[in-house]
Amino acid sequence: MVKHIVMWKLKEEAHGNNKETNAALIKEKLEALNGKIEGLRHLEVGIDFLGGANFDVLLYSELEGKETLDVYQNHPLHQAILPFVREAACERKAVDYVI
Repeated sequence: MVKHIVMWKLKEEAHGNNKETNAALIKEKLEALNGKIEGLRHLEVGIDFLGGANFDVLLYSELEGKETLDVYQNHPLHQAILPFVREAACERKAVDYVI
């Protein structure tokens, strides 16, 4: 199994929305992928409540294997979300690991 974790720091404003609205929209869009991509076992999105130097949004997902991560990342449903996230974010960090 592969765990895929991504964190984003969001811009104060993007897409005509404030940071909090974009965080909620990113959460909604990403969590809608559950059950729609083969090999994606679980996906959840957390929104930071402390602020400050913390990142704003975190994606935690579990996939069946390394090949599944590639399928997930290139899947049209996932690709459709990327422009929204990229425009809203000013920084991204990620970790992928096998357990």
